[in-house]
Amino acid sequence: MKNIRNFCIIAHIDHGKSTLADRLLDFTGTVTAREQQDQLLDNMDLERERGITIKSHAIQMDYTYKGEEYVLNLIDTPGHVDFSYEVSRSIAACEGALLIVDAAQSIQAQTISNLYLALENDLEIIPVLNKIDLPSANPDEVTDDIVDLLGCTPEEVIHASGKTGFGVDTILQAIIEKIPAPKGDVNQPLQALIFDSVFNSYRGVETYFRVLNGEIKKGQRIKFMSTNNEYFADEVGTLKLNQVAKKSIKAGDVGYLITGIKTASEVKVGDTITDAKNPTQHAIDGFEDVKPMVFAGIYPVDTDDYEELRNSMEKLQLNDASLVFTPESSAALGFGFRCGFLGMLHLEIIQERLEREFDMTVITTVPNVSYHAYTHKQPEIPILVNNPSDLPEPSKLNRVEEPFIKASIITKSDFVGPVMSLCIEKRGQITAQTYLTPERVELTFDMPLAEIVFDFYDRLKTVSKGYASFDYHPIGMKASKLVRVDILLNGQSVDALSALIHADNAYSIGKKMCEKLRQLIPRQQFDIPIQAAIGAKIISRETVKALRKDVTAKCYGGDISRKRKLLEKQKKGKKRMRQVGNVEIPQQAFMAVLKLND
Repeated sequence: MKNIRNFCIIAHIDHGKSTLADRLLDFTGTVTAREQQDQLLDNMDLERERGITIKSHAIQMDYTYKGEEYVLNLIDTPGHVDFSYEVSRSIAACEGALLIVDAAQSIQAQTISNLYLALENDLEIIPVLNKIDLPSANPDEVTDDIVDLLGCTPEEVIHASGKTGFGVDTILQAIIEKIPAPKGDVNQPLQALIFDSVFNSYRGVETYFRVLNGEIKKGQRIKFMSTNNEYFADEVGTLKLNQVAKKSIKAGDVGYLITGIKTASEVKVGDTITDAKNPTQHAIDGFEDVKPMVFAGIYPVDTDDYEELRNSMEKLQLNDASLVFTPESSAALGFGFRCGFLGMLHLEIIQERLEREFDMTVITTVPNVSYHAYTHKQPEIPILVNNPSDLPEPSKLNRVEEPFIKASIITKSDFVGPVMSLCIEKRGQITAQTYLTPERVELTFDMPLAEIVFDFYDRLKTVSKGYASFDYHPIGMKASKLVRVDILLNGQSVDALSALIHADNAYSIGKKMCEKLRQLIPRQQFDIPIQAAIGAKIISRETVKALRKDVTAKCYGGDISRKRKLLEKQKKGKKRMRQVGNVEIPQQAFMAVLKLND
């Protein structure tokens, strides 16, 4: 066990961790020249297209150092703020972390938040300065930034380049010398932490785990502690580029387990695996439950595909434990699911994966966050409002509380003004302004989460010319003046388009929504009024004009009463049509609300 090292890589998005992981795999001879390709651990098409890591990946490397054989377990992690849950799981299974900082971009918001996560778990941090071969690299200044952040010496910062492979041997040497070997006792009852799982359509659920104590053998009867279900370990092994079956996996090591489980909900990430005959008394703690930030409805385009969508969501949830969903129904869209996501990118990725991996075409409703509503009757007991239609009537409402976040934005000092005005426009209050260097500022704001759900991230990148990095964490609920804006089409309320909006912005947003919908809803044989309302009060109206045909053309000459009679008959027909008429809402209309400022 003294020759095992478990470590993960943490960095901000685009600081080169996947490329550096490739070089580590090349250097240790884990990958043959034939298997070699860029971003080897990013095996999803989506990850390669967008150049981001979405899933954490585990892989084992063998390395000989000073005549001794070492086993290195690397767990690669995503860098985007929306996937910080993946990072927390990887960190729980490791003893050390490589902190990678781009020599051209210096320390970013996500680097700092992932670093704090690692320090809370008492991980040994090895700072690495990556991309030093770039012409724009500024190694001396960035090294000083890392020294200030970590309190280490400049000599401890390893200079490396993921592209050329420079410094990779020094990194491997530091991993072996600085990261402690795992602690654990092979003779104690089995205790293993599940940190990931994937669904294989031929073999069922594959569970990835890290053994803390004891050992897990092939054919052994095991138990999952949170569900109390027992299974046989049909196959155990380690994760090289492909799975390698083994007889047993002992304390300190990382591996995979196949038990033939077919239903996704039986495996919970963060659960403890133990021996069924001789179970451990203590489940592994310190593993946090996922807290979804953004909620949206996902509905099948064809109502008959509801069950198929449920199966797809369950399989996807297995591979992405941070997805949360419950069934719901909507008057406009039929049966579907209310889903919780960690952020807007997460929502986009899930929608894309449903379409690519499971061939499901879905409609996504306007994303929102969850609120607490208090009524006059029970002013102390909150009603959880995940969907605007759950909000009680205004007459019964005492107050509404919405979730607030502490947002930390790191940007160049030239862009402080535009970034501040953007945050203040989004109802943010500045709490701190710190100059990290004369060029770079960290701004801290308290902001309502609902305001950053929409176009905040894109606009932040625009006003800072791409130089701002953004990270946030929740700080609790605060009372706000919120109202529900309903959209009425042809007098019927469309629940999927309702939104909870701050009272000061309700009028302007209601007006914009009506104008946007007027452009998107196709014309019918009758006028379609589009109205925005708060309770019974209409605050804005637009009309989609009817397709007209000149029916009186054939009544040339003669008495005017003939024309009038014909028009009266037409009017009755239109009235009946409007009562029975069904207004089709195109998919773009649901998403258009997100792009009101375009």
